[in-house]
Amino acid sequence: MLATTLDILKSGLRADPTVSPAERARLLALLRQGPEVPRPDAPPSSIDRILRRREAGHLLGNRSLRFVDRLAKDGILRRRLLPGRKRASGFLASDVMALIAGKAAE
Repeated sequence: MLATTLDILKSGLRADPTVSPAERARLLALLRQGPEVPRPDAPPSSIDRILRRREAGHLLGNRSLRFVDRLAKDGILRRRLLPGRKRASGFLASDVMALIAGKAAE
């Protein structure tokens, strides 16, 4: 969190007469901690993220962008639009992992 955002929240908490100083200190300490860090034993949550073509090619064994494009053209991998973009696309990491698992089974 940016320091300016923390300053704004701190000012808002000071202006609110219903928040006690102890409660204000507790809330600010929670905000400074930031998001909870995942435990090492937790499974990675990157399975559903969208990979760019280069990342997909790297996971497929350092393959070229042309190879990844051919997989998409042949319908083996399905293109997904990147969030907030109109033309840029990528591939779901779970689709790429499934393709890798299918190749390993052959």
